[in-house]
Amino acid sequence: MLTAGFIARALLSGLIIAAIAWIGRRNAAAAALVASLPLVSLLGILWLWHDTGDRERLAGHMEATFWYVLPSLPMFLVTPIMLRSGMNFWVALGAGCALTIVLYLLVIPLAAKFGIRL
Repeated sequence: MLTAGFIARALLSGLIIAAIAWIGRRNAAAAALVASLPLVSLLGILWLWHDTGDRERLAGHMEATFWYVLPSLPMFLVTPIMLRSGMNFWVALGAGCALTIVLYLLVIPLAAKFGIRL
């Protein structure tokens, strides 16, 4: 069942995404700056804390977020290179997402070797 809290969270998250797209039509660099801010992560952190008050769960969430951000970064280099070389948008985006998934799958066991559970 959808609660008022869930609906409010979904609307706020949607507004952030819409604002980034709106800003991007006017200034790509400014939109990129807003998109790079960990707004969604911060909202998730606030909502997780509000819902659970569980310090250990929150700490684990934040650490895992850090480790998952790292393998997602190459997508933001590979996709623009592909676009500038004339590649179709959907193909370039799909390739960037596929690269991210492969890197996620590599990071999980690699992190485990260093005692980091994701």
